[in-house]
Amino acid sequence: MLSRLQVRNYVLIDSLEIDFPEGLIIITGQTGAGKSILLGALSLVMGAKADASMVSEGADNCFVEAEFEDPDMSLKDILDENEVEWENGHLIVRRVVNRSGRSRAFVNDCPVPVTVLQEISSKLIDIHSQHQTLLLSDRNFQLSILDHYAGNAELREECARLWKELGALKSELARLDERIARLAGERDYNEAQFRQLESAALREGELAELEEEQKQLANAEDIKTGLSNVEELFTSSASAGEVLSIDASLKEAGKILARLGKYMPAAEELAERTDSCRRELDDILSEISDMNQRTDLSESRLEEVENRMSLIYGLMQKHSCLDEAELIALRDRLSEALYDSAALEEKREELSKALAAAEVKYNEAAEKLHEARCGASASFAGSIQESIRSLELPYAVFETEIMAAASSASGRDAVQFRFSATGRNAVDVAKCASGGEMSRIMLSLKAMMARYTDMPTMIFDEIDTGVSGSVADRMGSMICEMGEYMQVFAITHLPQVAAKGSAHYLVSKEIDPATSTAVSTISRLTDEQRVLEVARMLSGSVLTDAAVANAESLLNR
Repeated sequence: MLSRLQVRNYVLIDSLEIDFPEGLIIITGQTGAGKSILLGALSLVMGAKADASMVSEGADNCFVEAEFEDPDMSLKDILDENEVEWENGHLIVRRVVNRSGRSRAFVNDCPVPVTVLQEISSKLIDIHSQHQTLLLSDRNFQLSILDHYAGNAELREECARLWKELGALKSELARLDERIARLAGERDYNEAQFRQLESAALREGELAELEEEQKQLANAEDIKTGLSNVEELFTSSASAGEVLSIDASLKEAGKILARLGKYMPAAEELAERTDSCRRELDDILSEISDMNQRTDLSESRLEEVENRMSLIYGLMQKHSCLDEAELIALRDRLSEALYDSAALEEKREELSKALAAAEVKYNEAAEKLHEARCGASASFAGSIQESIRSLELPYAVFETEIMAAASSASGRDAVQFRFSATGRNAVDVAKCASGGEMSRIMLSLKAMMARYTDMPTMIFDEIDTGVSGSVADRMGSMICEMGEYMQVFAITHLPQVAAKGSAHYLVSKEIDPATSTAVSTISRLTDEQRVLEVARMLSGSVLTDAAVANAESLLNR
């Protein structure tokens, strides 16, 4: 329940701090005194839109703080999600609006987005404003009222969850279809590109190898001649008048040095080095011979290599690639794209199955919700009709008609409230009821909601508009009954309603002598002051003894 409200610099409210008790709380005051301003301050702290006009003239900002006792434990999850400390038994909500119209919100001194205030307010206070009877033409409101009565909270939550899941699957499928369509448009081109690169059988480093081979093949004749000459120099044999071959010369030199080694140790070392050189030269000659044998004078191989190089260069130019590695990476990307297209088709099939399953689940939940609504409809209408008739509309008829509607988070139903004050030809309540009848219907609906919801606080802003006399008295009694199991604020101009309940607050407007500006204040009335306030409401500005006596009579009932 709302236990304390503190307001500073809000419109005409300079500064006030006031405590509220449980049960029925009456708020009265002359027209223009500031009752609606007080309600606006409470709406602001519960997440209503803020603007600069809310800040009192001359002030830098306005401040509204509300304290609630014994908040519902369901709020703890909301606070935990927003990293707000949970204080058992207390919830302090604060809103500060600066001169520019920007606002800051706090819960238990922790800064939070305004959306958090809106979320928690739905579990703390239900405010019925003077114009809320317009909700009687709102199909969502009507459906919500019926669901509260039928106890459909879990079914409705399940239906909303499945609807959200269904929407997510539909969105994902639409995105997937768009991607598949795009890939399909590119598939033929990508496939042709991939096939060309795939058939090229590219490998990294191949071009460098081909370039080297091409140089050798193009100069094979010169290479072979040179290698043959080197071989000949290494292997020329000794004959009459000819020099020994290099190998033979080194062998002979080695023998001579070995003999000399008997006398000179250094000569023996030179003999070993000479032998080592001879073996190294043998290896060189062997490799030269192999190179000579491998050197190919084939024109066909040269043509083959040059064609291969031309193919690779052509692919690099076509695809703006610097080397074979980039061509291979492109080929792999094209392969993945072609594979993705097939994989996406498989994913689409799986998604379609999941969507079909989700639709079945949603349809089942919507059907259960429909059956629950149909089952509760007659009883709900009967309960509201009985309540309306108790408010001096003895022939009133109230009916509910459940109609098929487009699928939504609340199922596949729409509901229409039908009303007739005479008992004949009940039609849409929004089209037939007078202002007084609308007030009675709305109060009956709110009284029913108070019984079937866990809302701790309900505020009525002149719900008794358009009624008077005994009807007003009966409406006051109904509001008073609601105050037995919840906190109820009733802002009223009717003495029959003001005489109900035990706590009575008066909103008044005074002129601040220091600033010569109007200031609204609120104070709790004593028993004597309450008699005079009810008497004023009965007689007007001039209090008569009869009005005072009548007020005492009303208060002592």
